[in-house]
Amino acid sequence: MKQANRLRARGKDVLYLCVGQPSVGAPAPVLQAAREAIATDVLGYTDAMGMMALRERISRYYHERYGVDVPVERIIVTTGSSGAFMLGFMAAFDACARIALAQPNYPPYFTIPSSLDLVPVPVSVDDSSGFQLTGSHIATLAQGENGIAGAVVASPANPTGTMLSLAALGDLVATCERHGVRLISDEIYHGITFGEDAITALELTDHALVINSFSKYFCMTGWRLGWMVLPPDLAERVEILAQHFFISPPTLSQYAAIKAFDCTDELDAIVQGYARNREILLNELPGAGISHFAPADGAFYLYGDVSGLTNDSTAFCKAMLEEAGVAATPGIDFDQANGAAYVRFSFAGEESHMVEAARRIKGWLKSRSG
Repeated sequence: MKQANRLRARGKDVLYLCVGQPSVGAPAPVLQAAREAIATDVLGYTDAMGMMALRERISRYYHERYGVDVPVERIIVTTGSSGAFMLGFMAAFDACARIALAQPNYPPYFTIPSSLDLVPVPVSVDDSSGFQLTGSHIATLAQGENGIAGAVVASPANPTGTMLSLAALGDLVATCERHGVRLISDEIYHGITFGEDAITALELTDHALVINSFSKYFCMTGWRLGWMVLPPDLAERVEILAQHFFISPPTLSQYAAIKAFDCTDELDAIVQGYARNREILLNELPGAGISHFAPADGAFYLYGDVSGLTNDSTAFCKAMLEEAGVAATPGIDFDQANGAAYVRFSFAGEESHMVEAARRIKGWLKSRSG
């Protein structure tokens, strides 16, 4: 994106299929709530766990959307999902604990635990496991010489968009509990699915740390607000850590976020737009020679196999940006082992941009092969 911005500043027409955020802003009721809070409140610190009104609304959301009752005492509002991951890793694991995660994955799954003296254990996944960790992976690692203390899963996942079925998630949860492995479930793309709804780990266990965010489905990326549902044994520990590291999450964002849950009709319409964008790319990119993708069940990404076109996804993306004006993300950013063969395309932007991007990519690759 940095290079795309530089090219755009020089006057080049650039289409952004690299950005993992909605192209639209927060719904109008969210903005109005923020205006009212600015006008009427001093916006001081809140409780370290977040405003009670917002935590209660999150609790009600789980009941309404999933039929799960989550006590408000187990809910903490965080400074983005990144704050939740940081607190969760610190609270759940001792130094040098080994944490399993699928590869490809969201890069902070490596960087956050590594910075906390934990040990990420990447597990290369592919079509055979739906690009997801499985119970079998967990059992093998847990019984290995060094074992594992935790595992991170994401459904839908970044960069692949893949999801875990109820059976697959159930097997994963049961295996983790059988081997004493603490599960962290990244659910920040819940609400953005194309077919089956995503399943929360809370339907299956009270022992997992479940992380969500207002950034993706709720279109509040820059408001920097997320939340985490904690196992009962970690709630007090996380509260103490939150007090010392963050004092409290952003107050203005919390006031605004309460209204986000009342905007599902508008937000679901945005997801329908993502679905149209997804179909455009799935239909058009095969004409450019990019025809094999990870199952794009949710989120707003296609993770495409470009091994028939290049053995260097970074050079491929650089050339596509400079020569075709289309910015996408090289797979090596998500997978140091096999990512040179993949590119992630974000379809969170405007529909017209997807049409034009596909046209440019097809023309660019045709000119290169000719």
